[in-house]
Amino acid sequence: MSERLFRIWRGTAAGGSFVEYRVDVDPGMVVLDVLHRIQARLANDLAIRWNCKAGKCGSCSMEINGRPRLACMTRMNQFGGAEMIAVQPMKTFPVVKDLVTDVSWNYEQNRRIPPFRPKPRPADGQYRMRQVDVDRVQEFRKCIECFLCQDVCHVLRDQSRKDAFVGPRLMIRLASLEMHPLDTEDRVPALREEFGSGLCNITRCCTEVCPEQIQITDNGIIPLKERVVDRYFDPLLGLVRKVFRRK
Repeated sequence: MSERLFRIWRGTAAGGSFVEYRVDVDPGMVVLDVLHRIQARLANDLAIRWNCKAGKCGSCSMEINGRPRLACMTRMNQFGGAEMIAVQPMKTFPVVKDLVTDVSWNYEQNRRIPPFRPKPRPADGQYRMRQVDVDRVQEFRKCIECFLCQDVCHVLRDQSRKDAFVGPRLMIRLASLEMHPLDTEDRVPALREEFGSGLCNITRCCTEVCPEQIQITDNGIIPLKERVVDRYFDPLLGLVRKVFRRK
């Protein structure tokens, strides 16, 4: 057992500040364990959102030493023995209390996305998909909606542009629909106009913080941006459309 120094942000939307706590840490603990110990022994009113403690619910998202992480998957032994550990709420979303933020904006954006619209069933009533198409869509379904990718996105952190771009999490949702071989809905115009695909400049910071190792940028966002470019900015396709439009 060793004593560690934690610096935790305490407050509400009206304001707050960091408060320091010294607490005993046992071998094998994760940051969420220590926060629960602080809550039990030193700060009974500390607000923390958590659920599964297994890295699958996405509830305990926060920023630990400046990096968006899941508290339940951040082991204490990765920090130096004398290193102070600073814990604060996700910066992109409004604070509710202490380490809890209001992430309802993400669900509001999700409701804007046109839903899955499958093609009619074949004569035998059985849909068929190639395994490669199944695997591609399945990667996107691994998302646990921790919103760490949304938190680290520099476009969303710029509040003036927040409603112009749905963010990496919702781009992955769009990719899961657009790349589904049975879907018939055309979302490419909305990708450009409503969902702001052009605002992402491929920094890959969202991919770096994803706890499920989803290749958000390379497998999701870039292919969607390519579809928009092919539709609206390819000069050869533009010429073909003009010719056929005249005919």
